[in-house]
Amino acid sequence: MKPGEPFFHRRFGALCVEDVPLSAIAEAHGTPCYVYSRAALLAGYASFGAELRGHAHLICYAVKANSNLAILNLFAGLGAGFDIVSAGELARVLAAGGRADRVCFSGVGKSADEIRAALQADIRCFNVESESELERINDVAAAMGKKAPISIRVNPDVDAKTHAHISTGKKENKFGIPLDRVIAAYQRAAALAHIEIVGIDCHIGSQVIDPAPLFDAMERIVALSDELAALGIKLRHVSNGGGIGIRYRDTDQSMDIGAYLRGLIARIGARDLELLLEPGRSLVGNAGVLITRVEYLKNAGSKRFVVIDAAMNDLARPAIYGAYHDIVAVAPRGGQNLRYDIVGPVCESTDTLGQDRDLDIAQGDLLSIMSAGAYGMSMASNYNTRPRAAEVLIAGDTMRLVRSRESLQDLFAHDILPG
Repeated sequence: MKPGEPFFHRRFGALCVEDVPLSAIAEAHGTPCYVYSRAALLAGYASFGAELRGHAHLICYAVKANSNLAILNLFAGLGAGFDIVSAGELARVLAAGGRADRVCFSGVGKSADEIRAALQADIRCFNVESESELERINDVAAAMGKKAPISIRVNPDVDAKTHAHISTGKKENKFGIPLDRVIAAYQRAAALAHIEIVGIDCHIGSQVIDPAPLFDAMERIVALSDELAALGIKLRHVSNGGGIGIRYRDTDQSMDIGAYLRGLIARIGARDLELLLEPGRSLVGNAGVLITRVEYLKNAGSKRFVVIDAAMNDLARPAIYGAYHDIVAVAPRGGQNLRYDIVGPVCESTDTLGQDRDLDIAQGDLLSIMSAGAYGMSMASNYNTRPRAAEVLIAGDTMRLVRSRESLQDLFAHDILPG
């Protein structure tokens, strides 16, 4: 099965999402345009919940993967929690109908204002990333007359064996408190009047396919929970973070979610610990695509280029990580394939969405950039003063615009000319 199937499939040769042709979406809403399958989103969430029945758990969707309000609202309706990394993401969750008491606040640089906003909303917990952050949270909570619920993020020094830019659990990474300082950090937390200790967590990286390093990290933080219990510090939950990878091409391996979750539960054993998870990409990555139109075909002699109307400002992953996304013709012509690099109009050589792809296309044709539901729109920018794309959610044969395309006026509405 190809990434995205069965929710993205061909009907009479034309690529469809559920029961809607991508060509119809492009006609209605223009290009570039992000398109999401509601059925795929539901299936992604269900793949986690089904295996966890019988064990206390909370699936905290990582908002940074895709923060569209319609997607947040869908997950909130399923009972999801949310993993956030900014006050802006908290505001989005609340605007989408998410419950603050199911929000965990991660991130290494929480400002005092962000901490105040989270305490005012009564979030579930802060995932504390440094000793100095712990002191700041206590000070802000004291000024507000509150107690702040916290979980300490452990840096377990485990190699996730993923791309260096998305590795988060090695000792040289900026995230979390090192193993040899964790117990002292918890003891300090226990002594602070405006801190309430509720859990322990870690996150070792993103796009992880092999569960072995995730199990290694889980064993380390469970062992720490035992040490803390012996010191009289009782935890309520343990979180192994997220980071589970998806298939971006046919040949990619994928993780057996069921086996992974069973492995986590086995490592918790008989301990009275709720399991928190923070999946992002694995819920939404293959639930979305980016539709784009061919502007020009260019033969440069040694290279052929497809110049499209989407660019690195719309989908940054290839430029940042050298990430691969399958790129397919929405309606193949049935002729001879030629080899192309697919590039955008942004004035950077890194504005390349795909290299050495075999396509049979013509100027004006539609292409679909697959597996774009995670870290696509959420990382989009206005570089080169380009409006960000529209977003559309498909449910069966129903097409719903869930974010309108920016206008040119939107792009400088906050600029101020000197008087």
